[in-house]
Amino acid sequence: MLMKSLLLVFFLLFPFCTSVNTIATDQHVKDGDLLVSKDNIFELGFFSPGNSRYRYVGIWYAQKDQKAVVWVANRNNPINDTSGVLTIDRYGRLLLYAYNMQDIPIWSTNVTVQTAITSCRAQLLDSGNLVLFQDNKSESFMWQSFDHPTDTLLPGMKLGFNWKTGIQWVLTSWKSQDDPGTGDYTVRLRSNQHFKPQYFVTYKGLTPYWRSDPLEDPSFVSNQDEMYYLIQSDTTPIRVVLNDSGLLQHLRWNNADSKWKEIWSAPKYRCDQYGQCGANSKCSPDNINLFECACLPGYEPKSVNEWNRRDGSGGCVSKRVAVSKCGNGEGFTKVARVKDPDTMKAARLENSTSDKECKQVCLRNCSCTAYMTIEAEGRIDCLTWYGELLDILVHTQVGRDLHVRVDKIELAENSRNSKVFLKRRGMLAILMLSVLLALILILALSCWWLKKKRKTKDELEETRRHPELQFFNLSTIIAATDNFSSLNKLGQGGFGTVYKGQLPNDDRIIAVKRLSRTSGQGVEEFKNEVALIARLQHRNLVKLLGCCIRGEERMLILEHLPNKSLDYFLFDHTRRSLLDWKIRFEIVNGVARGILYLHQDSRLRIIHRDLKTSNVLLDAELNPKISDFGMARIFHGDQLQDKTSRIVGTYGYMSPEYAVFGRYSTKSDVFSFGIILLEIVSGSKNNGSYQEDHSVNLIGHVWQLWREDRALEIVDSSLESYQSDEVMRCIQVGLLCVQEDSKDRPTMSAVVFMLSGEASLPSPQQPAFVFRKSSCSVADPSIPKGLYSVEDFTITRVEAR
Repeated sequence: MLMKSLLLVFFLLFPFCTSVNTIATDQHVKDGDLLVSKDNIFELGFFSPGNSRYRYVGIWYAQKDQKAVVWVANRNNPINDTSGVLTIDRYGRLLLYAYNMQDIPIWSTNVTVQTAITSCRAQLLDSGNLVLFQDNKSESFMWQSFDHPTDTLLPGMKLGFNWKTGIQWVLTSWKSQDDPGTGDYTVRLRSNQHFKPQYFVTYKGLTPYWRSDPLEDPSFVSNQDEMYYLIQSDTTPIRVVLNDSGLLQHLRWNNADSKWKEIWSAPKYRCDQYGQCGANSKCSPDNINLFECACLPGYEPKSVNEWNRRDGSGGCVSKRVAVSKCGNGEGFTKVARVKDPDTMKAARLENSTSDKECKQVCLRNCSCTAYMTIEAEGRIDCLTWYGELLDILVHTQVGRDLHVRVDKIELAENSRNSKVFLKRRGMLAILMLSVLLALILILALSCWWLKKKRKTKDELEETRRHPELQFFNLSTIIAATDNFSSLNKLGQGGFGTVYKGQLPNDDRIIAVKRLSRTSGQGVEEFKNEVALIARLQHRNLVKLLGCCIRGEERMLILEHLPNKSLDYFLFDHTRRSLLDWKIRFEIVNGVARGILYLHQDSRLRIIHRDLKTSNVLLDAELNPKISDFGMARIFHGDQLQDKTSRIVGTYGYMSPEYAVFGRYSTKSDVFSFGIILLEIVSGSKNNGSYQEDHSVNLIGHVWQLWREDRALEIVDSSLESYQSDEVMRCIQVGLLCVQEDSKDRPTMSAVVFMLSGEASLPSPQQPAFVFRKSSCSVADPSIPKGLYSVEDFTITRVEAR
């Protein structure tokens, strides 16, 4: 009762002003009051998280639409009403009371002085740090909230430990969005005496859940007193948060849309989780259609049955335990581009060695299982492992090469496989030379035949270049199409006209694509399309039956698809109702599989460059087939992107890096697929208008609704029923595909995997082409990124500046 009486006196004699950033001895902050940092960056007060009715003392960003709480005092001791009071007693303790708790502090700082002091103050700094000073003039603090983080790391906060004081700085997740109590996940820095530290996300104690790469950047500090990691500060608010599901997110405030934008997060995928494939194995996230786990060279699954069930957690063991790997002719096999195996248990780093010396270091120690060389500060360091190799992730482009120790039998097998490969390559070279000589002979004979029979140059050239194709006589095509009758006309574009026809001999229905003499698609595009389609065989690609070349006449003979193109149904108010959600979702998956085949599964890596709804044809069962390869390009080997000054394609479906700078890659097709996907869901064209000022296209409209959690409002009104989870997944995948930076867009293999519902989806970033300014030239690099879109028409030549 005495304490309650004193608190009542405090309320009457020391009214609190909400504009201050400091409270002194015997002053207080009651529920409803705020401490505000000097520059109005952070606030301290009472709050209730989510749907909770309990009250907590916390610190959060001021003047933000989303209240991002960065620290909680009484996270495990909530107050069940609004009677809480935060005050400083005469012993320098910061105390939290509630009327109904019988004068017992709910929470307090542990630092106290031995005797009473005349003055003490608590101040909320612009860094978000709550600091307790012994008097009004002192600059050294007795206690600070930065030494007791909850789930958030701010600039200036440390993640690590202090050797002298014994303080360990760790992040601990909330229990849930409604409960800031201590959760199951923790982020902590871990180190051994031989190697640079890593930070781990752990689950329920010290069980590893995710592991970072070794820390080698300036954000890491190590000296005789302490070792810690911190995030670099700048003028834009940033923070690192460990959420209640174990996801570690690096976030930056985006003033444009008043939201926190994700810079990176982990773990995102199955292979990111610690030890996903067990010991002595590697995890490859790009193996979408296969099991992501594989044993390292010289190892085999510990349990074949579990491995066959796609469970690699048991890991791998040595193939031949009886064969010694010590002084018995053993060697090393390279595993390329991997994340360093875990160095916490048995790893050692030696400075200033060469690659050859590093190999010898590992060979001399019979316990050494693998080595890796690291280039650092102009020298080569040697990293060696002893015992099991854990948590190896295979990267697509980055990463270092790991050399795994194998016995002499495995080494011989690998050597024999290499010799077989070289032998086959030599035989292939001989075969190619023979083919070349044969082609030269055929060319000579063809020239002689040309003079004798007076065939046209084009007919002879195409017959020589594409002997696998069927070449149709012009008279046959004229008869099949009734002399290109307008009644048989199926469609028309920049390339010319497509006619329906029936072959007189076998009654097959065909589609004849007749190249216009004034078409933007020239002879080279036509030859390119012939060469490409002839090599492609996939159920979601249009089948090429042959071609016809006569003088200036050039025609493709294709399989006939009775239901025309996707846009014929999708953008027609009557026909769109024939495409229910099940059919649309199957079309989405079919188109995705077709593009994946072009990018990855075919013998060639092909960039289509003109994907759009009018180039998706539908067969009798409404199965999709991608057509029109006149603008496509082949990538060879490890080529990832190319550049051209001749920009071709269709505005409204073109990626920004291609439309503006002429750079194209597989991610250009991913962008076009994202547009198609959003158009299928909405039944609307990308170049439509969605506001009264007609300034936002489909992407901008979807992005705006997505940010407002109203994404389902874009669904085509003609759809009477649909599965909302599938639709939301499609919308999110579509937004991921149209992100402005091509590096942020997923690969088509990842798209197929995400559409299957087997993977968690990351949050999309700012998309490209959000606003339309149709007066701007798309070839002008001065146009701000993400601020334009133009009408849906095909171009064939734009000179980039």
